[in-house]
Amino acid sequence: MAKEVATRTALHVIVLERGPARNISQYASGMDEINSRRVGLVQNPADQTITHRHSLKDPAAPIRQYGAFRPGTGTGGTSEHWGGISDRYLPDFFVLATHLREKFGASRMSQDWTIQDWGITYDEFENYYWRAEQLMGISGKAGNLRGKLMEGGNIFEAPRQHEYPTPPLTPTYTMGFFHKAATQLGYHPFPLPAANLSQAYTNPDNVSRPGCVFCGYCPGYGCMIGAKAQPTNTIMPVLSSRNNFLLRNNCWVRKIVHRNGHAEGVVYMDENGEETMQPAEVVVLSAWTPNSVRLLHLSDIGERYDPVTGKGTLGKNLTHQVTSGAAGMLVFNERLNLFMGSGAVGYGISDLDGDLKEEVAENILRGGAFLRGAATGEGPTGSFGRVPRGEVPRNWGSAWKKAAIQHWDRIGPGVEMRGEHFAYRQNFMDLDPTYTDKWGDPLLRMTLDWTDYEMRQMAFGARIATQLLEVIAQVSGARLVKGQFGARGGGAFHHYNAASYSTTHIQGGAIMGKSPDHSVVNTWLQHWNMANLFVVGSSSFPQNSSANPTLTIVAVSHRAADGLIDHYLKKPGPLA
Repeated sequence: MAKEVATRTALHVIVLERGPARNISQYASGMDEINSRRVGLVQNPADQTITHRHSLKDPAAPIRQYGAFRPGTGTGGTSEHWGGISDRYLPDFFVLATHLREKFGASRMSQDWTIQDWGITYDEFENYYWRAEQLMGISGKAGNLRGKLMEGGNIFEAPRQHEYPTPPLTPTYTMGFFHKAATQLGYHPFPLPAANLSQAYTNPDNVSRPGCVFCGYCPGYGCMIGAKAQPTNTIMPVLSSRNNFLLRNNCWVRKIVHRNGHAEGVVYMDENGEETMQPAEVVVLSAWTPNSVRLLHLSDIGERYDPVTGKGTLGKNLTHQVTSGAAGMLVFNERLNLFMGSGAVGYGISDLDGDLKEEVAENILRGGAFLRGAATGEGPTGSFGRVPRGEVPRNWGSAWKKAAIQHWDRIGPGVEMRGEHFAYRQNFMDLDPTYTDKWGDPLLRMTLDWTDYEMRQMAFGARIATQLLEVIAQVSGARLVKGQFGARGGGAFHHYNAASYSTTHIQGGAIMGKSPDHSVVNTWLQHWNMANLFVVGSSSFPQNSSANPTLTIVAVSHRAADGLIDHYLKKPGPLA
């Protein structure tokens, strides 16, 4: 948003970033796995965290150590330590409520679902996807190019008007086995679309970046050479030389100041702990999903959602990706060089994404399942100690150490499922009545739990992932140890578990739509109650897709920028 406004208008743009400034040289000197495992690029929960409860009747407790998600801090936020997978959403996902009603009928839809259409269609959105892909230089292979199915790509994707900006990343040794196994089972594997460049690339803003070197320091780290698209290497090179742009780091925004339905600026604490009022003609709120929703609550903007009556919209439709994986471990005889990798190198299959072609034993309406095998790079600390069950009596002692050394770099990567998460009336965000942050402001409270439907989704994903793992064992000659951990622990949780990592892909709370009765922002991400406030990010997504959200976040930001620049600035007022 800052790049678009600063380069396309004469307006002065100030970005307030709560965390410190970062650049490529700092990433190069910070390839420290211990620091990463202690979440060095993540918000400090001692300063601010989130409280969680499973239901209205449960007490909420603060999350003292981030587990289920890892919100970033510093220039670029979470997009500094992301992995890079950059897939598009399916067309029916933008009109999911209408699609489900028309296909299955109201009788098969849960009364607790609060699924909504976005208010825009994939066809209206496709060019914004392309702009985002060019900005980041996404590496991949088209599977549906202007309606023509292309061999080697994702043939289940929606029609795209352009081939990817750069070719797909080169698969690693173990990923070849995933491709062979998926093909043998009748699936259609394709290279994961990646914001990690496969070759040198110069984007439309004339920003050049090198290709990935598979160093393995990718998820959890900033890219030390700039091959992974991050704001520091795609956006800041454009903005840093502009006189109408200013980035202020270590500035903690506490409230949006407004009067009579008009935003007047923000109040923030600077790096010295002094409170400052920053006036503004337009305010763009673009934090991580829970933080954006929290700021709207703290600023008393919008009607707060009540899950009992169903009234209000702020905080509604909290969702988090449904994940599971194969229950098994592959043990190879040879070394695999798993320390080489990238956040998005690997293969995926979308045969089971969206609508299923036939009924399944788990009785779910949609597969909503994107399965993948990825080689993200295994650090020596995180990858050490994986020993097949039964080889040693316990996880310590000299026998365990010997077995751990023997098996290091011989335990193959697992197979993972990421699935859609429907919105429910009982899953929402509000302010916690008890706990506060370091400034004394109430923490955000998440009320979220899995239902039987998500449990069946997880079981479905685990079953398919385990089948894939079994065939991978056959085609690779690896030994399969069943029932042992795999991706996401190899199984499902009975309740939403805030201590175990799922993804950082939390969505909702300030959802978009065509009516203020059912949404917080319109389709341009302009707040219904405040025309000069735009809320940008995945807080606007009415439900959670199986695909990762970053590409869609960048695309929807381009659309919001067009709404602000091409429409609002020319005629200030509501755009819908």
